[in-house]
Amino acid sequence: MNFESLLVEINALVWGPITLCLLVGTGLYLTIRLKLIQVFHLPLALKLLFKPASGKGDLSSFAALCTALSATIGTGNIVGVATAIKIGGPGALFWMWLAAFFGMATKYAECMLAVKYRITDARGQIAGGPMYYIERGLGLGWMAKLFAIFGVGVAFLGIGTFAQVNAICDAMTIAFQVPTWLTALVLTFLVAAVTLGGVKRIASVAQKLVPSMALAYVIACIWILSRFSEQIFPALHLIIESAFTPVSAAGGFLGATVAQALQIGLSRGVFSNEAGLGSAPIAAAAAKTNEPVEQGLVSMTGTFFDTIIICTMTGLVLIITGVWSGDSAGAAMTSAAFSSGGSDILGLYVVTIALVCFAFTTILGWHYYGERCWYYLVGEKGHRAYQGIFLSLIALGAFIKLDVIWLLADTVNGLMVIPNLIAIIGLRHIVYGETMSYFAKRDAQSLV
Repeated sequence: MNFESLLVEINALVWGPITLCLLVGTGLYLTIRLKLIQVFHLPLALKLLFKPASGKGDLSSFAALCTALSATIGTGNIVGVATAIKIGGPGALFWMWLAAFFGMATKYAECMLAVKYRITDARGQIAGGPMYYIERGLGLGWMAKLFAIFGVGVAFLGIGTFAQVNAICDAMTIAFQVPTWLTALVLTFLVAAVTLGGVKRIASVAQKLVPSMALAYVIACIWILSRFSEQIFPALHLIIESAFTPVSAAGGFLGATVAQALQIGLSRGVFSNEAGLGSAPIAAAAAKTNEPVEQGLVSMTGTFFDTIIICTMTGLVLIITGVWSGDSAGAAMTSAAFSSGGSDILGLYVVTIALVCFAFTTILGWHYYGERCWYYLVGEKGHRAYQGIFLSLIALGAFIKLDVIWLLADTVNGLMVIPNLIAIIGLRHIVYGETMSYFAKRDAQSLV
């Protein structure tokens, strides 16, 4: 058995029925228990995005959200959606929606807990995330360390490096014929220049790049959809139908079972929006707020923006243009969709620039997440070692095979999910109590 075959076996085990049931089940339980918080309190969450910062913390709520979004809006939105539909058919997008809907409740809970259990570390910085609410909330120090180890693994081997670097290098080669080695060199230098400035510099870059590029990408998608407007409803019908029935082989598409669509859709959904992964709480903990519930609500919008809006746009463009059943894959597949729907310039440059910016900010966000997990494990003394390893992996990531990259990313993501969801379930009464107390207080104030 070669290394890739071994990864396939491990990935199937990690993303087996237990993990998928735990992931969807936690989101479903929280959705019911919190009375559809992601539906009825989404308007309030969007309003809180622009509330002036108040309370202790390192970043404004909006900056904390942008830092979290910088890590989530990345290759998952462009390459990940294309890969999911290529393997699982159009129905995979439905399961991504399901993961996002229930994931909004999970994201709310984990980010609320992050603010509640955060601390000020020896450097005077705010520190929080699953490792802290596992240790301080559940009293399970060993599981907190396990989560931190998996978090470093994702930063080094998963979302944080290989998947993003490979996507950037491929896109630059396809669009501008830039040699892979040159892209990897420049990218490593840029990542070093930003990350050495710490979380505030990362947040500053994220606040500028993420909203502007996300908006530009969505506008480009809307333009393509407007040209194929008569195909939107048939595409939606195909998505829903394919989620529950096998899809036959067609063109370059090899066919897919319902189980394949479900598994790839849920795993790519988690890869894209990171709900339940435990990453976003690390950024949420740094927010300047005294209200854990409010930061939970703000953070919840990240899943809405990431999957419900951006991934849906990408998926619809891929389906209505018909490229999903063609021979192309990954970023090339999304570029082909934009080219067939508009022009070669739109396909090459819009997708390439969006992908490069999204992937770059994802690298920055995951550098921060991994660094906080590393700091939890070894303290300040390991900072230089972490920085050196991370930058070395950025330089090497462009030369690893795409299939291996996605297998690695999916596997380490799944390992991170398990201790985090166990902690959320264990602290579910805290989540419910804090939420009900906040809204009761808010209702009482509105009556005064």
